[in-house]
Amino acid sequence: MLGVTRLLCGTATPGDALRYGRQTSQMPAHLLHYSQDKKPIVVWNFTRRCNLRCMHCYADSRDQDYEGELTTQEGLALIDDLASFGVPTLLFSGGEPLMRPDLWELAAHARGRGIRTVLSTNGVLIDAAAAAKIQERGFSYVGVSIDGIGERHDRIRGKQGAFDEAIRGIRHCRQAGIRVGLRFTIHKLNSDQLGDIFRLMEDEDIPRLCVYHLAYAGRGNRMQRTDLEPAETRRVVDMIFEAAKDFHARGIEKDILTVDNHTDNPYLYLTLLRDDPARAEEVRQMLEWNGGNQSGIAIACIDNLGHVHPDQFSWHYSFGNVRDRKFGDIWTDRSDPVMDILKDRYDRLKGRCGGCRFKPMCNGNLRVRAERYWGDWLAPDPGCYLTDEEIGVAGTPWQNYEPPADAEVLDNLTAPRCTD
Repeated sequence: MLGVTRLLCGTATPGDALRYGRQTSQMPAHLLHYSQDKKPIVVWNFTRRCNLRCMHCYADSRDQDYEGELTTQEGLALIDDLASFGVPTLLFSGGEPLMRPDLWELAAHARGRGIRTVLSTNGVLIDAAAAAKIQERGFSYVGVSIDGIGERHDRIRGKQGAFDEAIRGIRHCRQAGIRVGLRFTIHKLNSDQLGDIFRLMEDEDIPRLCVYHLAYAGRGNRMQRTDLEPAETRRVVDMIFEAAKDFHARGIEKDILTVDNHTDNPYLYLTLLRDDPARAEEVRQMLEWNGGNQSGIAIACIDNLGHVHPDQFSWHYSFGNVRDRKFGDIWTDRSDPVMDILKDRYDRLKGRCGGCRFKPMCNGNLRVRAERYWGDWLAPDPGCYLTDEEIGVAGTPWQNYEPPADAEVLDNLTAPRCTD
């Protein structure tokens, strides 16, 4: 996750992180990305059931019961386990988390154990009563997924009227004094809506926006052809940077972030080198503290059945189940070959990622996107949009990559898209 506003506009500095010793247990939420000990933020998809059917859903959720989900008692025990391990933040996700009645009990227990709680929702079910409960249970933040304006959102979400219902949910949160923001997953079907999303932030007084790059997981794996090409991605990221600077210049407090394409980190650094070189060095320091992709390190996912994954986009690979072992034991066990790769990938990355001069601030980008594309956890990420010259591999063997002979490479894609 890249804090665009904080770094591009200088509202966060190295001194802010150093003030707390860069220790997870001491740092406020907005500085956790720069911690030194990197305790994992946990995304808990504690139900898979959902009232919508979004095109890009990584959980491939439907409006149906899913057998074997962790019970309330198992959830309470899991929260105790996470607290003992020092997990700073628990993100309740789904499916649609508001469809599970014990959300309130579990969230209150997490807050009682000192864990910051976040709610990820489609917003449709947030009426005034639900907003009051969210506020009472102490959720620090509510992220509402928006995929465009009006009919565009409805089409991607699979329900007519979903946009208006989500906006009502956001308004209920604002009226209840809850910090709420937007989550916007960008691709060819909605990239033209980004300017409207910035206007929506201003019109509705929404303080935060996370722009997610498309991950190849669940139903999103079938949307690879709708992912942005490198030149399109650069234009989108330029728009995001310009919007952050515009809000800041006008004195409008908005927190804009990007997620799931860590190429954004070096691209922001290169932008500052060009436009504000006096600040580039301190931003480089913070980007390297951030460390780029943290799947398997400082981001974890537990699905509805209790399986532990490197992140929420890697449900096809499990390190173990919390019904069998404590989360901390699973998370620190490097006998699993994928866990070992993720925790120590730096000198093992292949192709362009292996030779990239920005590895300290990107860390190989989203490993699961590379794995889904090539069948190899160490392959170059096809989402990279920087040129060979920019990353320092032009004219070297690093720019080439041949997948393993037994890799299940998608038959409709034969070469990385990242050599634009």
